[in-house]
Amino acid sequence: MNSLSWSDVAGLVAAGAFLILVLAMAIPVVKLGRVMDESAKVIRDVGQKTLPLIGEVTTTVTMTNAQLERVDSITRNVQNVSESVSSLTHLVSNTVGTPIVKIASIAYGLRRSAKNFGKGRGHKK
Repeated sequence: MNSLSWSDVAGLVAAGAFLILVLAMAIPVVKLGRVMDESAKVIRDVGQKTLPLIGEVTTTVTMTNAQLERVDSITRNVQNVSESVSSLTHLVSNTVGTPIVKIASIAYGLRRSAKNFGKGRGHKK
């Protein structure tokens, strides 16, 4: 049998050390592969659950827009009624209010004149 020289032993030790290094590096690579598989699964699941949610959001937004159109219509109607009431109030104020103020002014003036006239008679002797 051939005996191994020191250089042969050193080569075998180096090869063994390299094999251990490769095996040690393989463990993190395998674990990283599992993490990547799990990440891909999570992304796929999120995609599958997100699409129905987007559909529901679209439906909700459509329904909300329809309700906002109704509220806008109601708001326009309230504005028209408010403008009509304001015009009616202005008309009544001008039609009824001005003559009433004039009548009240005349009545006040007549009352004051009558009072002053009565005082004037009573003071004369």
